[in-house]
Amino acid sequence: MANPQLKLQPPRKKIELFSGTYFGACALGGVIGPTHTSVTPLDLVKCRRQVDAKIYSSNISAWRTIARAEGIRGIFFGWSPTFIGYSFQGGGKYGFYEVFKNLYGDKLFPNVNKTVVYLGASASAEFLADIALCPFEAVKVRMQTTLPPFANTMREGWSKIVAKEGYAGLYKGLYPLWARQIPYTMVKFATFEETVNAIYTYLGKPKESYNSVQQTGVSFLGGYIAGIGCAVISHPADVMVSKLNADRKAGEGAVTAMGRIYRNIGFVGLWNGLPVRILMIGTLTAFQWLIYDSFKVALGLPTTGGH
Repeated sequence: MANPQLKLQPPRKKIELFSGTYFGACALGGVIGPTHTSVTPLDLVKCRRQVDAKIYSSNISAWRTIARAEGIRGIFFGWSPTFIGYSFQGGGKYGFYEVFKNLYGDKLFPNVNKTVVYLGASASAEFLADIALCPFEAVKVRMQTTLPPFANTMREGWSKIVAKEGYAGLYKGLYPLWARQIPYTMVKFATFEETVNAIYTYLGKPKESYNSVQQTGVSFLGGYIAGIGCAVISHPADVMVSKLNADRKAGEGAVTAMGRIYRNIGFVGLWNGLPVRILMIGTLTAFQWLIYDSFKVALGLPTTGGH
């Protein structure tokens, strides 16, 4: 006979779509700092080759050179500002994307083309997310692009910048960061949504007919395809961010600094390091969408796209 004192556990309360809890869960799922941190070796070499195209002959030779001089720790140099900065940025980007997608697509402009909604929602989300990212990106880039290093730790780098330039020094790369990240994120989200829709259309069955593993597999594939476009469209601004943080003179305006830098490197220089960035961003974006949608599935929420 069953023990009358034993009570069945009530079913877990389902998260209501587009509620405050839903948006909070999406933001938590977007805290993807670990994915950026895992590609720090690629990012380190990419940043240094953007600033000085002749510093290494190839990525492999770069890692060998760094490992001989500094060991494995040197290959992951700059991981801490990367981890913290992109955790903040990821939470803001994914959380606010869901907020703005619901606001623009369902409430303010329900009859507007969905692609336009994806573009507007992602641009709005990235605008806000970059305000959180910018200080950590400034520290990371200075640590990674100066030899000997500007600072050996995030705390040291942060303190040096603030002591010399004030807190404004942490945001001197904000405009080029927006120029890099907003188009990047617009392509990332809109291409992902459209790619996932196209995949399910090609497969010939609605998303709901596939299990969670299959759906997250579609998310991974759609993420990789979206990542390639992201890397290409945002690369010139990425180079400029690296150059500005490494070579902007005290008191120099952003536009003046960008003009001086462009005169020095030319149009071709804006594409330094593109192959490694395609590899880095494609892989990164694929895993970001895989992690994000897997997290949503674990909470009983639908994966992104394919509606």
